[in-house]
Amino acid sequence: MSDPLLAETRSELDAIDRALLDLVNRRLELVRRLHVHKVEAGLPLRDMAREEGLLDELVAKNDGTLSEGGVRAFFTHILDLIRKEIHGS
Repeated sequence: MSDPLLAETRSELDAIDRALLDLVNRRLELVRRLHVHKVEAGLPLRDMAREEGLLDELVAKNDGTLSEGGVRAFFTHILDLIRKEIHGS
């Protein structure tokens, strides 16, 4: 590739993608551990109030250019994805 800006930007994007993948995998492992604990303790597996509170908190703490709708959509997708992974769907 002869365009240095393109090469540098792609390299940075690749590093960010790997970091996101690592973080999602770490979150999945924590949720799996929590899932096992909840099943063993007879606790509800899903807490809708907690999820809404999480989304509200993330929107409030967002100091980037991602819109409120974007924050909610991104994290709702992550939560849904992790639920599917946990339940093997």
